[in-house]
Amino acid sequence: MTLDVSKFHKLIVADTCAVWNVLSSRLLHHTGTVAGCSFSLTDFVLYECLHKPRSSIDASDMELQRRLKEARSAGHFQNYALDVEDLQEVQILEKRRNLSKGELAAIALAKKTQQAFLTDDQKARQLAATTLESQRIQTTPHLLGWLVFIGRLGDSDISPIVSEHEQLNRPLRPYFIAMYNEALRCRLMQTKSSSQ
Repeated sequence: MTLDVSKFHKLIVADTCAVWNVLSSRLLHHTGTVAGCSFSLTDFVLYECLHKPRSSIDASDMELQRRLKEARSAGHFQNYALDVEDLQEVQILEKRRNLSKGELAAIALAKKTQQAFLTDDQKARQLAATTLESQRIQTTPHLLGWLVFIGRLGDSDISPIVSEHEQLNRPLRPYFIAMYNEALRCRLMQTKSSSQ
């Protein structure tokens, strides 16, 4: 599934890993919000993020939870419940892949509300592709690439974003760099075609 950095749906239902990856960089989250992105999540995802028991929790987990609580108190990452019919769809989807209820519920809510689904999990992307239009399946690196493409993030922003992301033990460095390079390539192609 190829992601087009020149396009990004701004109304987003995020799964748990995407919530953490967006919040792993204050600059990325802030810039996305200023650019008009509205991140939402399901009650299942909120539970996975803040309340689900964990065998161990480290300083990075605690910081990400703190950032989510802070963002929610500022009106971001609003949570939404699913009704019985939506939950039945989740039960159907659950039989098809070994995904968390948070991922499945996020796909169901994105479908119901015609929003984009933001995930950084390959299996979740594959399952979402059976239910959603491909252009409504997005990733956190895609968000970064789009913000670079539209000029909201510049060259000097990438290193601090990646560094903060890695400090919180998040795994997307190579994908951030790849989407950054893709955004630069697309901007160059756009500049060349408009100057001809």
